[in-house]
Amino acid sequence: MTFETKLVVPLHRSLGARLRSWFFTGVVIFGPVAVTVYIALWLIDTVDNWVKPLAPANLWPDTYLPVHVPGFGVVILMFGLTLLGFLAANIAGRTLLRFGEAMLDRTPLVRGLYKGVKQIFETVFSQSGTHFRKVGLVEFPMKGSWSIVFISSDPTPQVARVLPGEGEGMTSVFLPCTPNPTTGFYFFVPTKDIVELPMTPDDAAKLIMSCGLIQPDGQQTLAAMAKAARTPRVAPVADAAVD
Repeated sequence: MTFETKLVVPLHRSLGARLRSWFFTGVVIFGPVAVTVYIALWLIDTVDNWVKPLAPANLWPDTYLPVHVPGFGVVILMFGLTLLGFLAANIAGRTLLRFGEAMLDRTPLVRGLYKGVKQIFETVFSQSGTHFRKVGLVEFPMKGSWSIVFISSDPTPQVARVLPGEGEGMTSVFLPCTPNPTTGFYFFVPTKDIVELPMTPDDAAKLIMSCGLIQPDGQQTLAAMAKAARTPRVAPVADAAVD
């Protein structure tokens, strides 16, 4: 009786462990696919609902087919934006664009909103800019603690004049919060105190949103970089002591 129990229990536990392993493996494989498909379909349906009232009914496949065809609004939107960019690149298009912006510039309330939103879009979608193209480390929130930041740009002359440390280069950085990188802190730090990392902003965003669980390639060197970043701060003190 005892011998049979010793045989049955390990087999039962082994089968249960395998079932749990297979189940969680299926969740890991299916979960990201399901969430991605759900978000993609939601975005496509949202764009379709925005564009559908603007396009004639005879252009929509739903008018002729018995089933709904998603994504047609996305195609129309992409074509329209491309056409708008082409027209804006011409002399006539630039003239109309300047005329429209001049009209908005004379409108109270709307003027400030339009300029702010335009600057955000130009910064995010600029192909020649360097905003948020680099990732670095800064000591925050206390000395010896290192946080990942997105390196932004140098301060404007108006801001640079009032910053302390005259003659010392300053750089603005954005420190995102975990797990939502769209919120965080924007501040200026001395350029020499920023340790630039060989990491893309996408990899940094993955690291932040996963609370460190997703480690992109090369992340094993972060600790070594943080240790190296402390060395220049200690070296001058040691040299002064020797002198």
